[in-house]
Amino acid sequence: QVQLVESGGGLVQAGGSLRLSCIASGRNFNITSMSWYRQAPGKQREEVATISPGENTWYSDSVKGRFTISRDNAKTTVYLFMNRLKPEDTGVYYCNTFPLGGSPWGQGTQVTVSS
Repeated sequence: QVQLVESGGGLVQAGGSLRLSCIASGRNFNITSMSWYRQAPGKQREEVATISPGENTWYSDSVKGRFTISRDNAKTTVYLFMNRLKPEDTGVYYCNTFPLGGSPWGQGTQVTVSS
C-alpha cells in the first residue's frame, strides 16, 4: 500500500492551466504505474491519465492533448499538468496506483474551472 497526498488544485478560468502534484509514500513507487482520477459533481470517479514505470502514458479522450502526466521517482511524486482547462474538468482530482491495489484514497484536490 502507498499513502497519497494530492495538492495544486484551485479556481481557474476556462483556458487556464494548473499543475497537480501527488506525493506517494511507501515502497516500490518506481515500479508502480500511477494514475490520476477525477470525480465530477454527481458523477462516478473516472481515470483520466496513467503513467507506467517506464513512463508510457495513457489519457482519456476527454483530456488527451490538454493534460500531461509525468513522474519523478526520486521524489516519489506524480504530476498532472492541465492546460486549456474547460468547465467540464471541474471536480476533485485524486491519484492512486494503476490498477487499484487497495491503497487508500487521499483527500484529493479540488479543481474548479469557471466559464
